[in-house]
Amino acid sequence: MTAATDPGALMAEVIGRLCGPGGEFEIAEQDVLGVSMPVFTHRERSLGELLVAAGEHGDRDYLVTADRGISYAEHAAAVASLARELATVHHVGKGDRVAILAANSPEWIVAFWAAASLGAITVGCNAWWTPTEIRYALGHSTPTVLVVDAKRAARLPPGVDVPVLTVEHDLPAAMVAHPGAPLPSVEVDEDDPAAIVYTSGTTGRPKGAVHSHRNLVATVGYHRLMNAMAAAFRPGVPQVSGRWLLSMPLFHIASLHNLAVPRLATGETVVMTQGAFEPHAVLELVARERVTNWTVVPTMAHRLAELGDVSGYDLSALRAFGLASAPSSVALQSRLRDLIPVAREGLVDSYGLTESCTGATVAIPPVLAANPGTVGYPITTVAVQIRSASGAVLPDGDEGEIWLRSPYNMLGYWNDPEATAAMFDADRWMRTGDIGCVRAGLLYLTTRRSDLILRGGENVYPIEVEQVLDEHPAVDECAVIGAEHPDLGQEVCALVVLAPGASVTQAELAAFAAERLAYYKVPTRWRISTDALPRNATGKVVRAGLHI
Repeated sequence: MTAATDPGALMAEVIGRLCGPGGEFEIAEQDVLGVSMPVFTHRERSLGELLVAAGEHGDRDYLVTADRGISYAEHAAAVASLARELATVHHVGKGDRVAILAANSPEWIVAFWAAASLGAITVGCNAWWTPTEIRYALGHSTPTVLVVDAKRAARLPPGVDVPVLTVEHDLPAAMVAHPGAPLPSVEVDEDDPAAIVYTSGTTGRPKGAVHSHRNLVATVGYHRLMNAMAAAFRPGVPQVSGRWLLSMPLFHIASLHNLAVPRLATGETVVMTQGAFEPHAVLELVARERVTNWTVVPTMAHRLAELGDVSGYDLSALRAFGLASAPSSVALQSRLRDLIPVAREGLVDSYGLTESCTGATVAIPPVLAANPGTVGYPITTVAVQIRSASGAVLPDGDEGEIWLRSPYNMLGYWNDPEATAAMFDADRWMRTGDIGCVRAGLLYLTTRRSDLILRGGENVYPIEVEQVLDEHPAVDECAVIGAEHPDLGQEVCALVVLAPGASVTQAELAAFAAERLAYYKVPTRWRISTDALPRNATGKVVRAGLHI
C-alpha cells in the first residue's frame, strides 16, 4: 500500500485493489431490473445460499443475549425445524408473507431465516404500533402467519384473521419439533422479494419498502468488503472476530439488514440487548461480552452523553463506535468522542434510508474528523446525484434533492405502484426527499424536504439551526419547525429540551443563534422545557404534531 495520506485517496486506493479486476470483491457492470449498474461479481444469489454456507461456522456463537447463547449449528437446526413447521402446518411457501410483531429476541431472527429459507417474505412490523396501525399493516401485507410476543398479542385489534405463533411458546416448540430436518431448498430469483420493512410513518400511513434477495445479499457484500478494508488499513494487526451489539429494533434495516444478516455471512457474533435501552445495563453487556462494534441512534447517543463518565466500564474491546439512522450534530459527535475512548479515533457516521436498504454514504473516522458535518462518501456501487426541482443534475456544491442508484435500492413499495413510480425514474434512480449537496465527493445532508421552512421567500433548513442550538451547553436536544405567519408565510420555531440542571432564557438562546446564523434563520418563537422530544423506533424526531 502506498503512503497516501488524504483519507479519500487512501480509501480509493484500497477499494481499487480489492474491487478491481480479479479482486476478491471484483465489481463489474451488470443488468439490474433492466438497467446496467455496478455489482459485486462474486456473490450468492439468495439468502438461502447464505444460510447454507453459514453452517461451516459450527459451534461459534451467532446470537448472544444477557442470559443465553445460540451457536451457528444450533441456529441452523432451529431454522430448519421452524421452516418445516411453517411449511407443513401453516402452508407457508414461496412469496407468502410471514409477519413478525415482537420485540428483539433470538426467536425473531430464527423466524426471519426460516421464512427466507422457504422463499417467503418477512414483514417487519413496528413493535410500537397501536392496534389501528397493526390492523392497517396486516391488512396491507396479508400475511399467511403472524409471529407475535405476549405484549403485542395483547395489542392485536379484534377480528384479526391470521394464524398466530407466539414467541414465548409456539416458536420454541416449533424450533425443536423436527430434529434433523434439513434446511429447505427453494429456488428463488435474485430480484424476488425477501422482506417488507415499513417506513417510520412520521407523516401519513407507513409504506412497505420491499427488499429483494439481491438487495440483502449486496448488503452482505458491502459488509464483507468493510471487514477486508479494515484489515487493509491495519496491516500486520491480527484480525479478531467481531462481536456486534444489536440494540436497535429488528424491524429496522440498521439491525436486520445491516447487522443480523451480514454477521451470519461473516461468521461473527451478534450480541443482543433486550427491552428498553438503559445505558448502564447496555454498558455492562458491552463490557462483559467484549463487544467490538457498536452503533447507536441519536436518542441513545444523547442518553449515553448524559452519563458524563463511563470509565467504570471496560470498553477496551471496542474497535468501532458509529451513529446511524438520523442526522447527528457536530456538538453531539464531540461529546461522544470525549465520552467513549474508541470514538476519539473510530467514530463513524452515515446516511441512508429504509428504501436504500443500507447506508448510501459513510464517513469513516479520518473522513469525519477532517470534514465535520459530512455523512461521507458514497459506499461501493452506490451513485449519488443532487438534482434541482426540475430534475436537472446540479454541479458540485449546489444544494438540491439527493437521488441514489445502486443494487441496494428497494424494489418498490408493497401494493403501491403509484408511490413506487413517484420514487424512481426510468433509469432506476431513486429520489430520497432529502436535501443536500456534494462537495469534493462528500455528501452533506441539509434537511428532509418535508421539514423545509419557507420564511419570507428564504429557505430555512431545520437541521442547520438545530445543530447550532445543540452547541449551547444548556441544550440537551432540540427540534426546529415552521409555523404559519401572516406576513412571512412561515416563521422559525424552536422546541428546546434543557440539559439536566441547566437553565437558559429565550433571549440568551436567540443571541447565541444570531451570532452563528443569518437573521432569518434565528427562531422567533420558543418552547423551553425538560420534556424529551418524541422519537420513533429509529431515533428520528417525530415532527408530526410538534407545535409551540
